[in-house]
Amino acid sequence: MHRVYRCPRFVVACCFLIAFLYFLHPAVFAQDIAMADQQETVEAPDVVVSATKTPIPAKQVTSAVEVITGEEIQQRKIRTVAEALRWSSGLAVFQSGGLGTTVDVRMRGGTPEQTLVLTDGAIVNSATLGSYNFANLTSDNIERIEILRGSQSMLWGSDAMGGVINITTKRGQEKPNVSGFVEYGSFNTIREGGSLAGKKGPIDFSGSIARLDTAGFSAINYRRGAAERDGYHNWQGSVRLGADLPKDGRLEFSFRWLDGSVNFDGFTFNSTTFASEPADVFGARSKSVQYVFAGNYMQPITAWWSQQLILSRATENLVSDGGAVERSLVTGATGSIGSPFRSQIGTTSNRIEWQHNIQVGKPLRLTAGYQFREQRGDYRDLLTSTTVFENKSVSSHAGFGEAQLNLWDRVFGTAGIRQDEYNVFGSATTYRVTGGYLLKETGTKFRGSYSTGFRAPTINQLFFPGFGNSNLKPEKSQAFDVALEQALPNDRGSISVGYFWTRYRNLILSVFDPAVCTEPGSFGFCAQNVGLARAEGVEVSTKLKLYRDGPWVKNLDLQIQYTYAATRDISGGADTRLPKWPLHQISTVLRYQPIERLQASLEGRYVGERFGNTGNGNPTPSFVVWNLSASYDVTKYLQTYLRLDNIFNEKYEETLFFGTPIRSIFGGVRINYDLPL
Repeated sequence: MHRVYRCPRFVVACCFLIAFLYFLHPAVFAQDIAMADQQETVEAPDVVVSATKTPIPAKQVTSAVEVITGEEIQQRKIRTVAEALRWSSGLAVFQSGGLGTTVDVRMRGGTPEQTLVLTDGAIVNSATLGSYNFANLTSDNIERIEILRGSQSMLWGSDAMGGVINITTKRGQEKPNVSGFVEYGSFNTIREGGSLAGKKGPIDFSGSIARLDTAGFSAINYRRGAAERDGYHNWQGSVRLGADLPKDGRLEFSFRWLDGSVNFDGFTFNSTTFASEPADVFGARSKSVQYVFAGNYMQPITAWWSQQLILSRATENLVSDGGAVERSLVTGATGSIGSPFRSQIGTTSNRIEWQHNIQVGKPLRLTAGYQFREQRGDYRDLLTSTTVFENKSVSSHAGFGEAQLNLWDRVFGTAGIRQDEYNVFGSATTYRVTGGYLLKETGTKFRGSYSTGFRAPTINQLFFPGFGNSNLKPEKSQAFDVALEQALPNDRGSISVGYFWTRYRNLILSVFDPAVCTEPGSFGFCAQNVGLARAEGVEVSTKLKLYRDGPWVKNLDLQIQYTYAATRDISGGADTRLPKWPLHQISTVLRYQPIERLQASLEGRYVGERFGNTGNGNPTPSFVVWNLSASYDVTKYLQTYLRLDNIFNEKYEETLFFGTPIRSIFGGVRINYDLPL
C-alpha cells in the first residue's frame, strides 16, 4: 500500500507556517502591500571554479562551462537537480519513470559512468556502478551548479571523460534568515521544508531540511497498460558551516543527507518468444540512504602562495527488493517473478586533496596538487543470506600540475599534466591544453582546448562474480573543442557557438568470449576493453535580455540552448549511433516579469529520436514538452507560486517503455523572514 496524503495536510501545513510567521513578527501581515519591499536579489558572482580549481572570472575561462544558480532554480520552481540539468547544453538527461526512479546524465556522447559528479568537493559517483543516480538529489539549499563539458581528467581524474558536474551548497550571508515552504499538487504530491542561514561575526551557517512524498504514477508507462502507482518518499537535509580565519584563511564543513524510497517496475522474460517484455512489477522497491561529508581548509601562506586541503567521504546503502508478482504488458500474463532478488549494496568514496597555488607575477599562476581517492563496495544477496563480494576497493594516488596564463587580460591559456597510480591496473597519464583570446572592445572571445581522459574500471566490472574481469584496463579518450562567444552591447546578453569532437577507446563492454570468460556463471560473457566510439557536434547557447523597464514589462529574458550530437559506435566496424543519444536537442526558457512582484517562466524542451542499443534497435520517438511556472510576492515575506508541467499533455517517453507525467499542476507558499539578530 502506498501512503497517500490528502489536501487537509497541505492546508494544515500552510496554516501552521503562516501562523508561525505571524507570531514571530505580527507586523509582517499588517504591512501595506503596495509599500512592501521586494526581497533582495543576490547576484551570483561571475566566477568559475571547476575549470581550473581556482576562482577565475568567467570571461577568462577557456573551457566550456555553464552555471545554474540557486536563484534561477528558485525562480523557476525546479524541484530536483535533474530537472535543472535537462535544460543545459551538451547533456542528455533521461529518467526511467517518475520521481525517485533512476536518472542518467550523459555529456558529449559519453556514458553516465563518464560524468564525474561532486557535492561540495565530495565525489558521489557509485563505487560499484561508476555513475551517479540523480534520483534523490533535490534542489533544496543549493547555491550553484557548475557544468564543465569535455574530457577533464587532467584536473579531476577518473570518471571525468565526458565532463564534470560540481554542486555547491548555499553559504550563509550577512543577514540571518529563516524560510519555509509547503507545496501540493498532482499525483498527491506534497513537499515541505525549512531552512536557516546567516552570518554572525566570522561564522556563517546554512542548513535546510525538506520532505517530498508522492503517490506517483507507474514507472512502466501506464499508456502501455501498466496500472500500479509507484510511489516515492524522500527526506533530505544539508548543512554548510564556515569560519573566516586570520590572514584571509577559511575553514568549511559541509554535510548532506539523502533518504529516498521508491517503487519501480522492470521487465519479464517470455520463454516462448525468448524476448524481454516490459512488465508491471508488484512490490518492487528500493531504499537508498546517502551521507556526504566534506571539509575544506584554505589558507594563504604568503602574498603569492596559498594552499587548500579537501577531505571528503560519500557513503550509500542501497537495499532493493525485486517484488513477487509481475504482469507482462505484451501478453497480459501474470505470475511470480521469473528472477526474484533482494540485495544490499554498500559503497564508500573517500577523497583527500592538497592543492597549492603560486602566483608568479601577474601573468602566470601555477597550481600543483596531490590526490588520494578510494572507492569501496560490498554486495550481499539477501535472498540467500550470502555475501557476493565484500570490501573490494579501487584506489589511486595522483599528482597534477597546471599553469594558467593571463596576458593583458586578453590572452588566456592553461596547460597541465596528471599522473594517476591505481592499485588494480597501474598508471594513467592525462594532459590538457587550452587557449583563448578576448577582444574587449567588441566583447568577442575565441577559445579552444585539447585534452585526454580516462575512466578506471568499476568494482562491478572488476570483481562481480560471473561478469568481472580483474585484467581490465582504463577507458581512454581524446577530446577537442573550439568556440566563439559574443557578448552583446549594453549588457543585453550573449551568444556562444561551439564545436566538439571526442574519441573514446578501450570502452568496457560485456562480450561473449568463452575462451576468456571462464568464470562460473558467466555463460561465456564478461567485461572486456573492446569498445571504440566517437562523438562530434555543435553546441549553441543564446541568452538575451529582450526588454527592460517598460509598461507591463519590467524584465523579459530569453534563453535558447541547442545541441547537435553525432555519435558513432565504431567497434568492429559497426558504425551505428550510440545508445540513448539524440541527434538534436533544443531547450528554451522565456522569463517574464510584468511588475515587481510577479514573475513567470515558460520552458520548452525538444529531444530527438534515440535508440535503446548499439544495433540501433528499440527507437524512442522524439518529443516536445512545455512547462510553465509563476510566482507572486504577496508581501516582502510571503510568496505564492504555481507550476504546470507538460501543459499540452504530450504523450512521450524519455526512456523506452517508461512513464512520464501527464499534464500536472503544483502550487505552494513560501515564507522568508530576516531575523533581528
